[in-house]
Amino acid sequence: MKKILLTAAMLLTMMAISLNAQEKEWPNYARYAKSNKEILEAQANGAKKPLAVLMGDSITDGWYPSDKAFFEEHNLVGRGISGQCTSHMLARFQRDVVDLHPKYVVILAGINDIALNNGFSSKENALGNIISMCQIAKQNKIKVILCSTTPADRFSWRPEIKDVLEQSTWLNAAIKDYAAKNHIRFADYAAALCNDKGATDAKYSKDSVHPNLEGYKIMESVLLEALHIR
Repeated sequence: MKKILLTAAMLLTMMAISLNAQEKEWPNYARYAKSNKEILEAQANGAKKPLAVLMGDSITDGWYPSDKAFFEEHNLVGRGISGQCTSHMLARFQRDVVDLHPKYVVILAGINDIALNNGFSSKENALGNIISMCQIAKQNKIKVILCSTTPADRFSWRPEIKDVLEQSTWLNAAIKDYAAKNHIRFADYAAALCNDKGATDAKYSKDSVHPNLEGYKIMESVLLEALHIR
């Protein structure tokens, strides 16, 4: 009996250590580790560097599976992770963007900071982290394209937050202003997706945050213009 109890105690301890390690690895470096390695190996063998890496959250995460052809046709790499805030993206920016040596990084971020996905945050903190990513990109001679996020007016997973549209509108305006003052290209997805009330049009999204395929197609047109491809 003592041996059984001791074994059970050891297993529980190992499980607790494992769970604790997973919680500490909150940026999710592992998500794209294999893909990053493959891209770098291909570059070493003469493959082209990515035209752009798309850094983001679930909006970017869902883009590639919705329209793989768009990414493949234009040599784009998706590095979105569902649920992430700008702090997560800032932490993994070196490995998931800089190390891949793209010409551009497309930063679409901030909506989950407003949703408080990682605990306390603010739209101002989101802006600060986005600016930090821009500075890192500049230091590494990577051109930046900043994006307005979808103009959400509600969070299905955070119904207690009532001023979603007000905050997302503020953040998008602040990102646009920073881009203009620093001569950074700006992809205004919000302007292309919104209805007459300033929120994401229902025909482009069921929950006002995550685009459907039609919404992504609109965003693709905006992004191609920002990349000077169209």
